[in-house]
Amino acid sequence: MTEPDPSFAQKILDSQPFSRLLGARITAFGDGAAVLEVDVREDLRQQNGFLHGGVLSYAADNAITFAAGSALGPAVLTAGFSIQYIRPATGRTLLARASVVHAGRRQAVVRCDLLTRDQDGTETLCAVAQGTVLSSALSSPSSSAPSEP
Repeated sequence: MTEPDPSFAQKILDSQPFSRLLGARITAFGDGAAVLEVDVREDLRQQNGFLHGGVLSYAADNAITFAAGSALGPAVLTAGFSIQYIRPATGRTLLARASVVHAGRRQAVVRCDLLTRDQDGTETLCAVAQGTVLSSALSSPSSSAPSEP
């Protein structure tokens, strides 16, 4: 496998219309890890003023998949993930820091910490996620691996 390329990862992210809508960016990628960032904006908040949980969930899913892709190769699909919200997300920037816990030939298990960074650089943990990602390069059409809708 060739060395992971952060600019290639950003091109993949930019090809997702929803990621472009959110303004998501990959700020680190490779060696079984990825960091995805989203600036906190008013239109991403819920009724109480906190960053919407769906934005955190989106960030976890993508960071998990990118981290796994740096270990398994670019043809990967999320098989599933769970997220536990710890505290309301406030601040200027959401960071999703994902790292592979275990990678085999066909799948990877990835942990993702979701933090917010405020204007003075202080980071606060808001949620923790864990997911399983499958290599779709090894799947056949008759396999039970998830596929894109």
